[in-house]
Parts: sequence; structure tokens; C-alpha cells
Amino acid sequence: MEQEKVVIEVNHICKQYKVLKKGEGIKGALKGLVTRESRLVPAVDDLSFQIKAGEIVGFIGPNGAGKSTTIKMMSGILTPTSGEILINGMDIQKKRKEVVRNIGVIFGQRSQLNWDLRLGESYELLRHIYQIDKAQYEETLDVMDQILGIKELLDKPVRQMSLGQRVKGDLVAAMLHSPDVLFLDEPTIGLDISSKYALRKFVKEINEKRKTTIILTTHDLADIEQLCDRLIIINHGHLMEDGNLSEIVNRIAPYKTLVVEYYDEYAPEHDKCELCFHEENVAKYRFGKKEITAARLIEELSAKAQIKDVSIEEAGIDDIIRVAYGQ
Repeated sequence: MEQEKVVIEVNHICKQYKVLKKGEGIKGALKGLVTRESRLVPAVDDLSFQIKAGEIVGFIGPNGAGKSTTIKMMSGILTPTSGEILINGMDIQKKRKEVVRNIGVIFGQRSQLNWDLRLGESYELLRHIYQIDKAQYEETLDVMDQILGIKELLDKPVRQMSLGQRVKGDLVAAMLHSPDVLFLDEPTIGLDISSKYALRKFVKEINEKRKTTIILTTHDLADIEQLCDRLIIINHGHLMEDGNLSEIVNRIAPYKTLVVEYYDEYAPEHDKCELCFHEENVAKYRFGKKEITAARLIEELSAKAQIKDVSIEEAGIDDIIRVAYGQ
């Protein structure tokens, strides 16, 4: 069996920023004019991972964790203080021009479209910048139109487009040169439900049709649950978790929640689970997957009180993130 190709290699990267120390009050400000003291603040600290071709990876962490800094280093916008980043085997710092021709980047609410041009004119400008063959350009535009219906917007000035339309325009702009790798940094910020649906559909389809490798940073848990099989969690610039989403869920949150609706307001307790919610005739029991099965729990609870209805809630991605951040 052919081994899957590694597209991105991040090897022990660090990124430090120099921050000036400022004294308090007027005296501190005057002293700062004469002698300036500074300190180094780490944004990313000894971070390493690999991403294989065709993966959709959720790259998440709390605010200030170093997500956007890492994305900017992987896309060549920032230079690491130390460490190495290889895209398709090439060092992005040494061969930046060759590398960036095969990557696309979208930063939430930071458009690469020209505000003063029609959308189609913006695309033509990008076609010349990337030196894209006319036939390849038309073929890519046809594929993007099938996914996002973009051709109906080509004659519309960018300044007159809604936020959702501009996001569609940016998604297509990032794919015009058919990159192998697409970085999406908070792409769903401020989007309504229909625009989020269009973006998720786009991600799924370009991954299936073009085998594009996608790295997604987001605070929207639904993006992770619907798109990603693999999850990388960082905090304070350090790697916290890296693995299959369902495996991380089972390891970090190895429990389920049984929701029981009784015929009356009495909710019995059970020694192998926690009664974590009880209001009127509805109760929720959190139980370990290895402690007891849902079927047995329902059977034993029904022996103590008459049950009207039941449902089971799996641990969600929000539980995983809360626990991981807490570490």
C-alpha cells in the first residue's frame, strides 16, 4: 500500500515578539525616552506536527494560543524565530515564491478582492498575477460555479457585495491557481447560517474533487464537527492534542449523558452515574462508557420510576475543548 504523502512538516518552530517595557506614570514615560528595556514574549513555542495530503485538519485553541501566528508562518507571511516549515518538501523561507504558488490563504473578514473592481475583474487580475493559463482559469471557474454559484456575481462591484457574497468571492479567489493546500483562518466570522453552509459545502467538495489539503482555524464548533476528522489543539503556543477527533472525544470525555423524561417529577439517583440536571420531570444522568451501558442504566432507572421517554447525548466538541484548554 502506497504511503500517504506528507504535505506540511512543522519542525520545532518558535516565534517570539519583542515587547517594550513601559514604566508607570510620567516618570516611567520619560525614562523610556532615554533607556528602553524590552522582553521577549513567545507566541509559538517548539511546535511540531505533520499534515498529510487530502486531510481536513481543525487547528484550534483559545484567543492568544498562537493559531493565527502559526498559520501566517506556514503561509510565508511571518518568519519563525527558529525551526523549520516544509510545504511539499520545500522550506517556505528559502523557496517562498515556489511554495506560495501552491497554497491559498483566507483570513476572516480580510478580503484579497479589489474593492474598486467588479468581481470578474478582480479574478482576471489574480489570473495575471499567478500567470494562470486561460483554459485552466475557465475550468476552475466552472468548478467553483458548480459549488458556489459564483458566475452570477462576476459583474457585481466588490464594494456592493454582501459579506456572504464577498466570502464566496474570496473562496474562489483562493482557489483560482488550484493550490494543493488551503489555509482558512476564522473564515466563518460574522457569517449568517446560509453563508456558513455554503462555506462548509465548498470545503467538503474541493477536498473530495481536488484532494485539497485544508487547515481550518475556527471558534465555531459546528465547523469542526462537520468538516474535520483530525484535530490539533494548541494553547500558549504549545501542542496540547493531535489526533483523530472521535478518539480525542473518547479519551478526554469518555462519558455520555442519558436524558430521561419521567411521568412525574421524582428522579431517582444511581450509584454508577451522576444526576447532573433535574427540573420538573426531566433528568440528565452523566455516566462513564466503561462503567455501565445505557441499556442497563435505563432498565435500572425504570425499576425505580416510570419512564416516559429517553435520549442519549454524546460528549460534544465543546466538552473536549473545555477540558483541553483547562489543562
